[in-house]
Amino acid sequence: MSFEIPQSARQAAQFAVLALSLGLLSGCQGLISALSSSQVRIVDVSPDAPNLDIYQSHDVLAYSLGFGTITSYVPVTPGTYTIAANSTGTAQVISSAKNTFLPSTQYTVLIGDTAAGPQSLTLKDQSQPAPAGQIALRFIGQAPRSGAVDIYLLPSGQTLADVRPIAANVSLGSNTGYLNAPAGTYTLVMLPAGSPSIGTTPAAYAGTQVSYADGSARTMILIDQRQINGYHLQIITADDYDPPSAS
Repeated sequence: MSFEIPQSARQAAQFAVLALSLGLLSGCQGLISALSSSQVRIVDVSPDAPNLDIYQSHDVLAYSLGFGTITSYVPVTPGTYTIAANSTGTAQVISSAKNTFLPSTQYTVLIGDTAAGPQSLTLKDQSQPAPAGQIALRFIGQAPRSGAVDIYLLPSGQTLADVRPIAANVSLGSNTGYLNAPAGTYTLVMLPAGSPSIGTTPAAYAGTQVSYADGSARTMILIDQRQINGYHLQIITADDYDPPSAS
């Protein structure tokens, strides 16, 4: 026995298919838009500035950002914008700079101190894995009160006498770029620049053991942390890339 689908039912089915198609298309466009956005994060590395509100033109990226704080990546539409840092809750502009953000690219904007006062520095971040068996580390000098340092990655069970510095003479304004090293567990140690690794000079900084996954990328920012007895060199670490297996 045969039967004919009523015209009203056929129309309803057609509308349902059209709605589904539009929904899938809208979802795909949303995915494409998310993938093509610029990704921007802000780091407050100015020990003398108040808490900051961060604006991308008229849009707020962060409220009441404190010294040593790193925001998550925020998606923004690619283009050229002014990134401004205001004293929290006021219209007082602490720093302002125009930046161009490209599609599908990650950036870090540092709000830091220079001899002329607070300024911003925009860096393009690594969003791809380091070579197989390696990690990628970038060191940024933002410690105006500390002298230049030599930076060591000390593998577990070894001493400074066993290794060479991964970066030398890192000072305010330094950007080492991404340096590759074997994946593994390390203690980060910094000595005043030029100090012998087997001497008696005390370390300017000595961290704890940290394990770095194969392929990961990190940005390590040297800052001056105010303590009771003055300023001391510290490190804040931003995660640039983690392999899927590490999540």
